[in-house]
Amino acid sequence: MLPDSIRIACPDKIFVGGQWLSSTGKGAISVISPDTEEVIAKVVDGTPEDMDRAVAAARKAFDEGRWPRMTPAERAGYIRRMGTELEKRHSELAEAWTLQVGGLASFSPVMTAGSTMQLMNIADYADTYPFTEKRKGTEVDTVVIAQEPVGVVAAIAPWNSPYGIMASKTAYSLLAGCTVIMKPAPETPLEAYIMAEAAEAAGLPDGVVNLVAAGRDASDNLVNNPGVDKVTFTGSTGAGRRIGEVCAGRIARCTLELGGKSAAIVRDDFPIEVAAAILGNTITVMSGQVCAMLSRAIVPRHRHDELAEAIAQVMKGIKVGYSTDPDTQMGPLAMQRQLARVEEYVEIGRDTADLVTGGQRPAGFNKGFFLEPTLFANVDNKSRIAQEEIFGPVLCLIPAEDEADAIRIANESNFGLNGSVLTHDKDAAYRIARQMRTGMIGQNGMRMEFGQPFGGFKQSGIGREGGPEGLASFLETKTILLDGAPSAL
Repeated sequence: MLPDSIRIACPDKIFVGGQWLSSTGKGAISVISPDTEEVIAKVVDGTPEDMDRAVAAARKAFDEGRWPRMTPAERAGYIRRMGTELEKRHSELAEAWTLQVGGLASFSPVMTAGSTMQLMNIADYADTYPFTEKRKGTEVDTVVIAQEPVGVVAAIAPWNSPYGIMASKTAYSLLAGCTVIMKPAPETPLEAYIMAEAAEAAGLPDGVVNLVAAGRDASDNLVNNPGVDKVTFTGSTGAGRRIGEVCAGRIARCTLELGGKSAAIVRDDFPIEVAAAILGNTITVMSGQVCAMLSRAIVPRHRHDELAEAIAQVMKGIKVGYSTDPDTQMGPLAMQRQLARVEEYVEIGRDTADLVTGGQRPAGFNKGFFLEPTLFANVDNKSRIAQEEIFGPVLCLIPAEDEADAIRIANESNFGLNGSVLTHDKDAAYRIARQMRTGMIGQNGMRMEFGQPFGGFKQSGIGREGGPEGLASFLETKTILLDGAPSAL
């Protein structure tokens, strides 16, 4: 069962060792539309045994195949051919995001094209990354520092940005010379199927890219499999903690890009109306379901009430609607359990802060996972709504006594993924950014540079994705000591 607009040849199969194979089980994953609450697609639900087959195929391709022994330039050629195949299917990829998680149809083509462009850009590191470096030794004549692939990679992507994140994980893995098992979130399996078909069409060797869509048990089996050398995971801190524990137990490599409770510090020099527009429109991006979301706004106490009123007016002007409506500015949350989670936090917030606007289902929506943009004011930074990741369109406005207090509040969190400083003073923005304990900070909004390293401090994760730092996480460093320079260098 698939939407008419998405053409996947074998949704009832897994892709292992270059072949579309039947699962060892008979289960199916049902994909639910957040707009209508109806089943819009079904794919096979992979089993632990299916995961073992995928790991074995990836292991064979890495240990015995030619992929890790190709030059980076040769591997980049395959990645670019895969990207070309994906470009042909941009309309399907965009439609899949809208149908599965309620991503706005007006934005999905841009997001899809950007994700494929990033995959292509990763291939360009073949020409610039120092995969081998020759140094002069003190005890030997020549030292060669070689960067070699880490091995078999389990790539586990989240449901909020399934194509872009899986494409990035896969491209970095492939360029490094690794083989990959793609494990998409069960809520959003369709993009990974299209990627597997693109890899097949691009002629990647058998077993280099594999796909098993599955739920928790099979996913846990994948992470525990000793044939997996590295896990790259994007998702919740709870799931990341479990993956980190398993990887630590067997000394496997892992990159964990986890949750956030990112703070935006509003300085006195920044106009209230502009700050309100940035904060009110940012929290509604992807219905607030962004790990790097600016979900805490810290403002001087004497400006707090004025900013709260201005943000509320912005939120009341946001058009909430179906994701397919071109006029919609904020669609539904992705699934019933996510809506229930956000509603639970709204009830918690009612008891500990001032609900300024929102917090309930918009009028006229009897179906679908919809919620109004929500603002809490006079929030205590120690409260649950300020400390825990809500992952929805809920903004906490927190008063601060001065700049030092604002920085203290921003850092008073178990998370440290993103942040912002709202100011026209670039020197102040830099000074404050250097004091905030977070992996990325942007001046005047939730800024993104997808070709640069991304990741967090504290419980927001381990390692970085993006940029040369992202590629490095899929490589092992080997030091070779020689009596003279080899002819290959």
